[in-house]
Amino acid sequence: MNTTIPITSQIEQAVKDIPGWSPIDQLLSLFTLSFSCAHLNGDILELGSWCGRSAVALGMAARLTGNTQVHCIDLFPEKNDWIRNKDGTYSFAVSLNGRQYGAYQDQTVWEEPYLRDVVPFYERWPSPLSAFNHFIRENDLQACVKPYRSDLDTFAAQAPKDLRLRLAFIDGDHSYDAVCKDISTIEKFLLPSGWICFDDAFSTYDGVNQAIRVKILESGNYKNAQQLTRKFFVAQRA
Repeated sequence: MNTTIPITSQIEQAVKDIPGWSPIDQLLSLFTLSFSCAHLNGDILELGSWCGRSAVALGMAARLTGNTQVHCIDLFPEKNDWIRNKDGTYSFAVSLNGRQYGAYQDQTVWEEPYLRDVVPFYERWPSPLSAFNHFIRENDLQACVKPYRSDLDTFAAQAPKDLRLRLAFIDGDHSYDAVCKDISTIEKFLLPSGWICFDDAFSTYDGVNQAIRVKILESGNYKNAQQLTRKFFVAQRA
């Protein structure tokens, strides 16, 4: 990385070909938070990675600060994992190690965005994990960014006992119960003054919004809570 070129320009260049929906202002916010809290001496966790747009921004911060891992957890569904529901919407279910994991079960994907965004993706890539690994290599981030084809519970059960997080970014299942559960699991690892961040907050997902209100804003366990960009909310652990 070039320290004299604006980081926004570097992030834009790094993610320009990566499929996904994370806007540049959100990626810059993730980078800035990760970079500025490096003194906490913890790792970074991302729940929901798709092809790696936000993982690249987080990895760029981790590479600059050193001695940090970005743990990227996603089910990385393959083309045949997607199913069409009776109402014409789409969900997917992934089988891993004898267990089945579902996604987009309550908040399903409507046919229009599925045909517009998902179908063309699989015409180019065999899976999101293939794309993710390609873009991580292309940006030379293999040393600090590691993907896990898993759910958060499985990752947490297998994580080192001394794992500590300075930042966690949640973009998983958007149902209220799922987001609450994700917050509770991440809090086991999140350092004091560490940041918890949410995609799709206070935009169109009531489950995400309500979980943030109950588990973050009303809990008394967080400070400096703020919606930073159109759909990106952050809070610092007290």
